[in-house]
This record gives sequence, C-alpha cells and structure tokens, in this order.
Amino acid sequence: MRVLGSTVLVFEWLIVALGVPVAINTAGVPATGAWVFLAVVTALIVLSIATITRPLGVGLGWVVQALILAAGFVVPLLILLAVIFAGLFFVAVQQGRRVDAIRAARTVAPADPEPDGVGDTEPVSDGR
Repeated sequence: MRVLGSTVLVFEWLIVALGVPVAINTAGVPATGAWVFLAVVTALIVLSIATITRPLGVGLGWVVQALILAAGFVVPLLILLAVIFAGLFFVAVQQGRRVDAIRAARTVAPADPEPDGVGDTEPVSDGR
C-alpha cells in the first residue's frame, strides 16, 4: 500500500501545487489563502505518506481528498480532479492492502519445494 497510496498523493499534490497560481489568477482566490491551503495540504500529505501503512495515514489521505473536494467549490475544476484522485486513492488503498496480504502470506508460508531435479543446480553425482 505504501507505494500505490504514496504515488497517488504525490501526484495529487503536484496537481494542486500547479493549480495554485491558476486559482489566484483566474478564480480570484486571494494569494495568501491559496498558499496557506497548499501548505496545509502539503503537511497532511507528508504526514499521510509517513504513516500510510497505519489507519492514521489512510485517514489523513481521505482528509486530503475531502479538502480538495471542498476547494472545488471555489475553483470548480478541482471537483473533477478531487473525484478522480479520490477514486485513484480508493483503488490504491484496496489493491495495496491486497498486495500486502499476499506478501505477508508468502513470507509466512514459503512456496512448495520443487520436485526432485527441477530447478536443481547441483551437478548430478554418479555415486563415486
């Protein structure tokens, strides 16, 4: 889950960061408010990535999704981006948990040994 969830959050941050100047210039958002919003989102994303394997990290990721969706009421394009990234984050969390469970099962129960001779790299001895 660490890789998938973190990747979604990093790309989401990049989109929001690139959108700040657009929001200031086209939507009339005050510069201070836009930069403070980006700072809050940045802090939440960093904390979420740092704790992504725990419930707190996933919860913070959802808080980020909600904040960006709420910002969409000021800059309407963010609604579309928030919905897309929330979907990606949902899939990343679900698939990441599935992959983590598979990895944990593999480390607990090693794979079945190969039948004799298959995958054997030792030279065959003729008994001498």
